[in-house]
Amino acid sequence: MNKKKHHERTRAQESSNAIERMYITMRHLFNRGFYKPMGVSGETLREALLLLRPEIYGSIAEEKAELEGLLYVIDRLPRGIEECTFINLTSDEGYANSHFKPIIPPKRRRNCYRIDDEQMNIEITRGRSEIYDILTHLTFLFVESHKISKRVLIDEIGNTTRDWVKLEKAVMSTEELTQQEREIAITHTANILGRTFNELTEAHEKFTSSAQPDRLLHIIYWLGKLAIEEVINNKKRTVTFSPVLRERLGHHIHGEIWADHIKEVLHKNDLLERPIHVISANMHSVMNSVFASNALKNLKPKKDMFQIYEALSQKDNEAIRNKVVKEATQKGMIYIEDKSGTNIDVQIFDTSKIDFSKTDINVSERFNTSEKPVIFVMDYAFGEQAYETIDELLKPIKVNGKKIHLNVESISIMGKAGILEGGKGDIMIPSAHIFEGTADNYPFTNELSKADLEGQGVAVCEGSMITVLGTSLQNKEILKFFFNSTWNVIGLEMEGAHYQKAIQAASKVRGSIRSDVKVRYAYYASDNPLETGSTLASGGLGTSGVKPTYLITRKILQQIFN
Repeated sequence: MNKKKHHERTRAQESSNAIERMYITMRHLFNRGFYKPMGVSGETLREALLLLRPEIYGSIAEEKAELEGLLYVIDRLPRGIEECTFINLTSDEGYANSHFKPIIPPKRRRNCYRIDDEQMNIEITRGRSEIYDILTHLTFLFVESHKISKRVLIDEIGNTTRDWVKLEKAVMSTEELTQQEREIAITHTANILGRTFNELTEAHEKFTSSAQPDRLLHIIYWLGKLAIEEVINNKKRTVTFSPVLRERLGHHIHGEIWADHIKEVLHKNDLLERPIHVISANMHSVMNSVFASNALKNLKPKKDMFQIYEALSQKDNEAIRNKVVKEATQKGMIYIEDKSGTNIDVQIFDTSKIDFSKTDINVSERFNTSEKPVIFVMDYAFGEQAYETIDELLKPIKVNGKKIHLNVESISIMGKAGILEGGKGDIMIPSAHIFEGTADNYPFTNELSKADLEGQGVAVCEGSMITVLGTSLQNKEILKFFFNSTWNVIGLEMEGAHYQKAIQAASKVRGSIRSDVKVRYAYYASDNPLETGSTLASGGLGTSGVKPTYLITRKILQQIFN
């Protein structure tokens, strides 16, 4: 007889279990209405994050401070959050009409309001994924803050090291620091964080902003100060969820307002019953692909189109961007700036107003003789918000008592994703979306194929994509499991399964749109979380994202127009 196998849990299984516990805990805390991240109520969340050790948070489980992860998190949270003891997550509750000025984090479009010295309100309008994102980042931030307090506290009554006293003096100075004073402060901070002077000098530069030249020192001081308050005086930082947010979450309130307004605009412009092609992408690539060649024809002899696209993506080239916007607006582009709280802007292109002979997009004879479609471009959704927005958009609308179903011919999703075999800027073509932590999987026929995008100087791979609950919760063990298993996973992102769930429900179950709607998915790699130094925390794509973005966009447009 065979002896019974003794199964030990692998690191991937432990990590998967840690993610599951984090999400169950976050839902429980949300239903409870408040919790103290560094108290007993936040213990499960902290322990799970330290067990998980996500790639994006680097050395979170080590004694030394994590600087790249800190920059990643700070860029996604409101300026000044490190000073706040009370963080209140709210719905859209009217603060836009108050004297409070909105604070918008550089890398996340969300409205935040500093209520007083101690309180920050963060508006949640994009569903559960946004709450998970914020709570995970806050847990990281507070764990890091307690590393600082451990290194600077000498005794139980609050006496601190000389390094801390010197940092406090530098941060509290009303005068701007001289280079010498700054380097002295950096030396003391490096000691506190267990990092070298060189590492701190490089990090200091990355954190610097025009408003706060010594932003890193300021952040480290306030994180440490509040952690010391927690340890010595038991003055715990608290995260609360407003009653209105708890009542509204999951009811598609913002998505419904967004979709209804868009349908009103389509109706007003007599576009409601025309063939519609939906594209989820950024707010520049479709517009530039169609209109840049004519708007910037003076530049064309000197540069090829991809060089022009690269020039358009550079911050200091606003003048040439404005030329393209002007050309697009004159040729019938309707721009809908979001007022619903979804943070998803929209562009509508009526192709009957576009002279394609003045573009460099090939158009077939069949396209010229058929009814001219409408190209509907929506900005990126965030996690579960993808389901909410597409689900509401595809619902029929009542006009003068008559129910009108949108004539949606295709839905194309283009976005950024983490790649498991390859590097930044490579292209991924999914054949199925697998929803992490569930048995849900969504196979589909992708109109885009590997062959469509090969031979353009960009590597292309094809296979399954995993839709993760949060990119900041992935570690190498889980990703290696997906990569090496029979799931044949090529990359990870946050929206694919949510988009496909809404599309399948509308086309195959509800009958809101045609059952043979064409779908296209393509992603370009923003990072490789399996490679050290290539995670999202290591910095953006820069211009390496321009070519794959436009290759995908142009291929989508060619398929629509042919």
